[in-house]
Amino acid sequence: MLTLDTLNVMLAVSEEGLIEEVVITLLASPQLAAFFEKFPRLKKAMTDDLPRWRDNLRKRLKETEVPPELTEEVACYQQCQRLSTPQFIVQLPQTLTLLDKVHSPFASQARTLVTDNATFTPALHTLFLQRWRLSLVVQATTLNQQLLDEEREQLLSEVQERMTLSGQLEQVLVENENAAGRLWDMSAGQLRRGDYQLIVKYGDFLTQQPELMKLAEQLGRSREAKSVPKKDAPMETFRTLVREPATVPEQVDGLQQSDDILRLLPTELSTLGITELEYEFYRRLVEKQLLTYRLHGESWHEKISQRPVVHQDFDEQPRGPFIVCVDTSGSMGGFNEQCAKAFCLALMRVALADRRRCFIMLFSSEVVGYELTGQQGIEQAIRFLSQRFRGGTDMASCFRAIIERMQGGDWYDADAVVISDFIAQRLPDDVVNKVKVLQREHQHRFHAVAMSVNGKPGIMRIFDHIWRFDTGLRSRLLRRWRR
Repeated sequence: MLTLDTLNVMLAVSEEGLIEEVVITLLASPQLAAFFEKFPRLKKAMTDDLPRWRDNLRKRLKETEVPPELTEEVACYQQCQRLSTPQFIVQLPQTLTLLDKVHSPFASQARTLVTDNATFTPALHTLFLQRWRLSLVVQATTLNQQLLDEEREQLLSEVQERMTLSGQLEQVLVENENAAGRLWDMSAGQLRRGDYQLIVKYGDFLTQQPELMKLAEQLGRSREAKSVPKKDAPMETFRTLVREPATVPEQVDGLQQSDDILRLLPTELSTLGITELEYEFYRRLVEKQLLTYRLHGESWHEKISQRPVVHQDFDEQPRGPFIVCVDTSGSMGGFNEQCAKAFCLALMRVALADRRRCFIMLFSSEVVGYELTGQQGIEQAIRFLSQRFRGGTDMASCFRAIIERMQGGDWYDADAVVISDFIAQRLPDDVVNKVKVLQREHQHRFHAVAMSVNGKPGIMRIFDHIWRFDTGLRSRLLRRWRR
């Protein structure tokens, strides 16, 4: 079958101009102008998506088939182009019949050209083909325009849905341009308004607990920064004082055999004036056996060296992904559950801003995982926030799942975060030993977010750092009073 893209090539129809017109019309819509004014950080993310839109439009043109009637007319036109004028005159009745059969817009004009001219000359032959081609170009352009109008309406509908979703979640999840871009990419899924309202709900809860958001930011950015020189940094002069032997010795320290003529003893110089001993003097000079003064001394001297400029760059240690384990036992229900989910949402915000991955695991009787920063991150976040904390506490299975994931290539520099009240049984020795190996040999870091003052210290001793957020009534009242 003949495709629309092939027809455009045959008739030299500029599809790029039509595509650009669709994109420009879309960007000029009042809805987008108002959206960009309200959420400026999402404007760049949407603009970066334009190449994908163009590629999708080109792909649709290549896949769309031309109607059979137009295909038959184009084939007849191509055949007539190869005919000489006498051959074309012989074929003309069949050509006119075909144009009527396929309901071509050129059919009436073709018959008029034939009936109004008694003699069919080569010039008339050329005019006939030119007007026929013009009619085909108009039909192809009309098909392109209809297809692109449909795509524009569909694209505008998709963009409006993504605008609504991104606009609602912008205040919850977007911290910088990186986060805005990733949020726009994740908004491509099919989500209903009631779904993502759950994220907005926990975002509102997070704003009521600023200490929780601050804790997530401290944890996510806790790696120390270090100053390093650039690879192509310019050199600078570095001056230091060093103690080294002086160029000119300062005092006599004895006698020695050498060839230093400037420090000869007077007796050695006297032999040089005696003819019989002159050759003996030169022999001892060559063999460095002349008696000379030994002078010695040392002093402080300025040493000048060149080194790369180290104060031109300030790079942070690379931050790896998050592997977050959330305790879903019954003791973590209620306010603890709200805080744990909101804290995970805060870590998701940090991960989006820093281009990191964030993987959530719920541990109870079994381990269930959700990746919050993938292409389906919003859907995964909604599924996670919909869970209920009503199980038991199996922290050993949680750590085994962490260890197994850290051994994968994509998680070699991950930080593990365990959110729990840590009211649980002690960890098995084999698990503790494997965690210590990861900490010692692979530089993995394990964080504990303790939501109770009653957590067992023996369990938390394994962590590199313990971040405390007590959810008890007294602590909650104190935090509110301080605010």
